[in-house]
Order: sequence, then structure tokens, then C-alpha cells
Amino acid sequence: MNMFNRSVWLVVAALSVFSVFSRESNASPGISEAEQIPQPGSSGPLNSGYVLNIKKMQGSIVLDGVIDEPDWKDADVATDFYMVMPYDTSYSEAVSEIRMTYDDDAIYLSLVFYDVVPGPRLVESLRRDFSFGNNDNFLLFLDPFNDRTTGYSFGVNAAGALWDGTMSDGSQVHLIWDTKWEAVTRSYDDRWVAEMRIPFKSIRYKAGLDRWNINFSRLDLKINEKSSWAPVPRQFPTASLAYCGVLQWDAPPPDPGLQLSLIPYVSGGASRDFVAGTDPGYRGDFGLDAKVALSSSLNLDLTYNPDFSQAEVDQQITDLDRFELFFPEKRQFFLENSDLFANFGSTQIRPFFSRRIGLDAPVTGGARLSGKLGQDWRIGIMDMHTEETMGSPSRNFFVASMQRRVFSRSNITGIFVNQQNFGGQDQPEMPAYNRTGGLQFNLASRDNFWTGQVFGLTAFTDGTEGGTPFSQGMQLSYNRQRLQLGVEQYFVGDNYIAAAGYVPRTDFFQVNPKMTIRLYPESSSLEQHGITGQMRSFFRPSDFTLTDRDASLGYYLTFHNLSRIDFIVNHNFVMLQQDFDPTNTGLSFLPAGSEYDWTGASVLYRSDIRKLLRYRVAAGFGGYFNGSRRFFEGDINYRYQPYGSVSVFFSYNDLLLPSPWENNSFWLIGPKFDLTFTNTLFFTTFIQYNEQIDNLNINARFQWRYKPVSDLFIVYTDNYFPETMKARNRALVLKMSYWFN
Repeated sequence: MNMFNRSVWLVVAALSVFSVFSRESNASPGISEAEQIPQPGSSGPLNSGYVLNIKKMQGSIVLDGVIDEPDWKDADVATDFYMVMPYDTSYSEAVSEIRMTYDDDAIYLSLVFYDVVPGPRLVESLRRDFSFGNNDNFLLFLDPFNDRTTGYSFGVNAAGALWDGTMSDGSQVHLIWDTKWEAVTRSYDDRWVAEMRIPFKSIRYKAGLDRWNINFSRLDLKINEKSSWAPVPRQFPTASLAYCGVLQWDAPPPDPGLQLSLIPYVSGGASRDFVAGTDPGYRGDFGLDAKVALSSSLNLDLTYNPDFSQAEVDQQITDLDRFELFFPEKRQFFLENSDLFANFGSTQIRPFFSRRIGLDAPVTGGARLSGKLGQDWRIGIMDMHTEETMGSPSRNFFVASMQRRVFSRSNITGIFVNQQNFGGQDQPEMPAYNRTGGLQFNLASRDNFWTGQVFGLTAFTDGTEGGTPFSQGMQLSYNRQRLQLGVEQYFVGDNYIAAAGYVPRTDFFQVNPKMTIRLYPESSSLEQHGITGQMRSFFRPSDFTLTDRDASLGYYLTFHNLSRIDFIVNHNFVMLQQDFDPTNTGLSFLPAGSEYDWTGASVLYRSDIRKLLRYRVAAGFGGYFNGSRRFFEGDINYRYQPYGSVSVFFSYNDLLLPSPWENNSFWLIGPKFDLTFTNTLFFTTFIQYNEQIDNLNINARFQWRYKPVSDLFIVYTDNYFPETMKARNRALVLKMSYWFN
């Protein structure tokens, strides 16, 4: 039986096994007594006994941080939060009170958070979408479709910075997404208070439902306590929608009807390439985004001549990898309901990767339809077109996906991706098309203890024949408080080409078992400690020869003061399938077919994140192909709350190799100045010195949010030769957008 047939049978077998796991877990009686979490209402969905009633307001509410309106006094109160961290066996020590009401246009929340320990509250800055773990904050998790898989998150920190994002996969929050809403905070000696207003037209929900899934999370860093209204086991984030309570409406929320938002922009800029010796170039441009809510749960996004110049710059890394590096998508247009397009395959087998669009050519325009069709179906369709440029043809990218919920929280999804190339006269050999399609089953048990996936994908490329244009994979994880077990298996054929995706390597069969053991000592300075281990093995499918193995064993200790230490020992084996330069500088190459075996060790320390000065450092040493490697890396951050921080990340790699490489050392240093003058006025300067590519980059970005989701950006970028500080290239861009709603 060849590898293709083996993989097909693996897919079929895995679907059967996963189906059994899902059915058994969905029939389980809720959280066991061993978990020691109170569980009223266990006969239905988990935490269905936690109900907060919301009724329509009779008067009006002014967002001022003062909870004195009659409607607040008449509202139900969500209190008696449960501790999630450091323990999940008791009520929270910090008292929290949440109230909700609504009118014809919006949902309102009032928040009161009492202090246990007096003194200043911890906040990092006033920047939108703050880092959850570095701020005293409140988060709302909202599942208006009752699928316990997708939804929205809104939040605020103790200084009034906003947080908003879409949710997918039951607990993942995508913070690049922004929408219109308001919050006002007010501080007192013994508590902090906030009021929030979320317009119905800023979210999508199924019309006619009078019950939504909901949960509230609070982080109080002064006492190192994370809590939630509906209890969540401490091995899961409070964002786990599986553990939501219920928001019971007195009547189904109003259908917002057809909604149209227009977001035009104008931009101008100047740039110059000093290496090429060209004169300065100037440009002016305009474009338009439009959002059309076809229903309360289905959205159409349109874009013409989009401009992504304001997107945050990627943090560079020293590249010692044999394969293409992955950088996440940061452009907002691609992120609403992005799981419908991006969550297929695995991290190394992505049939669609939106950063391929516009990577080497401007985007002319496009459209995206995404959202819910009924209670159990979701749909995603995207079509984007890019211009022809020197060396790159005009292209059309089309992707369609359909998702059907099965059991309580699992789903079956299908995807089809087409990249159509319209080659010019100078590119007659360019394939006319590349197409990828397949199916995937995503497992998420009722209690989230079992999660996993199994998928099969195939590709069709113009002009290619032979080989195996197929990929397949499966992953299963079991996660309890003291034990987490997982196994992954993937196969990619030698002719599986996903031109619009991210597949850095082909022609391999991979197996990856992994394990984590957690221990929770009592009466100790340790919050938890434990063992982690995994082993990734890659085989050549044609003869099942081992080509790569990366085995690691680690021990970690997490302290009550939020500091942490990790010790890791790893062993590597590589049989090169292609020539490879271990320095990635092009100096020379190790030959294909050569074998290398080495061992290394490393240690990582993270300081108490509550301190104004915090840091993370890691160091390691050991073998590296036919030589040795030492490294030292980390980051240091000092915050001046709430007005921002100064930080620097650094990485030093020292490679000792035989001739012709000899000794190679690479520094990567990145100071960053992040200033938040108010919660609408920001300035960031990011400097990155990369010795490996001999470049010094400066990126400065000014942002003024003069109206909700309406911005003025000024972005300056400069690149230099570090030795002489001669300029390579330079650009200045001004962009202004406005949200008409």
C-alpha cells in the first residue's frame, strides 16, 4: 500500500475515532467532582445554570462611570465570581458586580470592581487591544449564536483602554478586528467603575434568539487572581466559550436590519531608493471599504484600491531555519470571520494564507461574504484581484468555505481555493492556475477536554503531472488539570502545491506525540510546576526513511509572584533533503543527503510582570549541524503607566562552524518606544538592527483616532547600512480614513 492510500485510510479511521470521542464526551455528565468546580444546571450545556436576566431600560443612561440611573438599580447583578487562577476551587477574593440592560440601539454594561489590596492598579498603557496579562482588566465574552465556538470579546482596563475582537475555535480572540462602541471608566480609592455601550449594528447575531451565551472575566494583578462569573477550569482560558453562562433576554433583541458602512480613505506619500539612485517619488491615492450587513448574522465586505500602509511592522527574527518563515496577518480587512478561511490544515499546512494576497503586487479590489446561515451553517466567500507588476502577473484569488456544526461544539468544514494567474508576455511559463480543496472535521467536546481535527486536501496545478498532490493530517488532544496529552500526524505529498497557502515543506510524513504534567503544590511559593515533552519525527514517504527528529524534555516552575523558569533539553537529527547554508547568508552549503546529530540545552526566566520593570531572558548552548551554537535572547520592558512603555528585544546567536564559515555571530536588537498620550492618540517608534541581513530599520507610526474607528496615520520608514549609516531607502506616508455609519 503506497503512502497516498495509507493516508486516505488514516483519514477515514480518524473520522470514525473522532466521532466516537465526540459522542462520548458530549454525553459526559459535566465537570467531575475531582475538578471541584460548582456546577449547577449540569443536565444541559455546561454552566447553563448561570443565568443573567437582561431587560429593556425604561429611561436613559449616560456613560460617565457613575452607576446611579434607575435602570441600573433595577437590573440583575452578576456577582459571586469564581476564582480561575491561581486556584479554581473557591469563590473569588475580589468582589465584582456586572449589570446589563439595553435599548433599541445598543447593549449597556455597568462594571464595579472592588479592590482587595489598596494602592495603584496595574495598567500597561491606554492603547486599544491591550495585553491581557499585563493589565487589571475586565473582558466580556459573547456568543450570540449559541454555538459555543464563535463570538465576540469586548473589554476595558482600569485606565479606560478598550479591547475588542472576534472569537473562533471556542477560545481564540482576534484583536486586529475593530468596531464602533464606547466605554468610560472612573477610579475610586476602593474600586474602579466602568460603563460600556455596544451598538447592535456593531456585531452580528441570529435574530429571534432570546438566549445568548455569555461570560465575564476579571484580572486583578495586585492579588494575582483571575476570576470569571461562570466557572472555568484553570487549565483553560476564561475565553473558553464552552463554559459560558446564559444571558436571558426579556424579549429577543431587535433586528438591526440592513446596515451600510462606508470607510473611504485618502493617502499621500513620498519615497526614495538611495541604492538604486532614483529621484524621490510622490504619490497620492484614495480607496473605499464598505460593510453591508445583509442580515443580523451575514456580512458583505467590499474594498476598492485598499491601502495597508498603517499595518504594524513585523518583528524580525534571526533566520536559521531551512524553510520559509511565517508572519501573521495584520490587515483588518482579512480578519473578520477569518477562521472560515485561515483555520484549515495545520500551522505548517495551510491551503489558504491571506498574506499571499498583495505580497508582491497592489490589490485592485475585492469582496468577502461571511457569517451564519441559520443556526448550524457558516459560509465564507472571498474574491480578491491584484495588479500586474514587474515580475508578477495580475492574479485573482478566490476562496470559498462552508461549515456545518455537528454534535455540541464540533463541525465539518470544506474549502476551495483558486489562484488564477493572468501572465504577461514576459511570463509565458507561468501556470494559469493553482487550485486546492478539501474537507476537515474539527472536534471540540462539550467540556473542551477533547479537541482535535482531521483533514484531507488535494491540489491541482496547471501544467504539473505525476507525484502526489495530496496532504492529510490529524491531531487529538486531551486536556485535564494535571495532564495534557496530544498526538499529531501529517502527510504532504511531493506534488502538493498550495500557491495561495503556506506549506513551507513537502514530501514528508510526520508524527508528533506530546505531553504536559502539571503539579499544584499547597503552601508553597510555587503556583504550579511540571514536565513538558514532545518528539517530532519526519519520514520520507517513498521508503519511510527518517529525515528529521526534534525531541525535547522540559521542566517549568511558575511562582505566585508571576515569575517563571523553564529548563529544556533537546536532541536533533537531520538528514538534509536539499543543500543548506546553516548561516542563511549564502556563503556555502551543506550537501543534500548529509546527516547531522546534536544535543542542546536552554533555560528561560520571566520576571514578575507586575513590576514597572519586567524582563524575559533565555540562554542556550549545544550542537548545530556540523558545529555548535550558543544563543542569548530576551526582552526588557519599562512602563510609565498609563502613558506607555519603553522596551527592547534582543537576540544573539554565535555559530562555530568549520571552514568556510568559521565563527559567525548575529545580533538582532529592537528598541521600541510606545507612547499612549490618551486612549485616542498614539505614537510608536520601532528600531530594528539585524546583523544577519546587514540592515537598520526605523519605523515610526503616529495614530490619532479622531472619531470612533476613524483614523489619521502618519508612518515613516527608513532603512540604513549599519556600518556606514548610509540610507538604503526611505518613505513617508499620510493616511486618513473616516467611518460613515
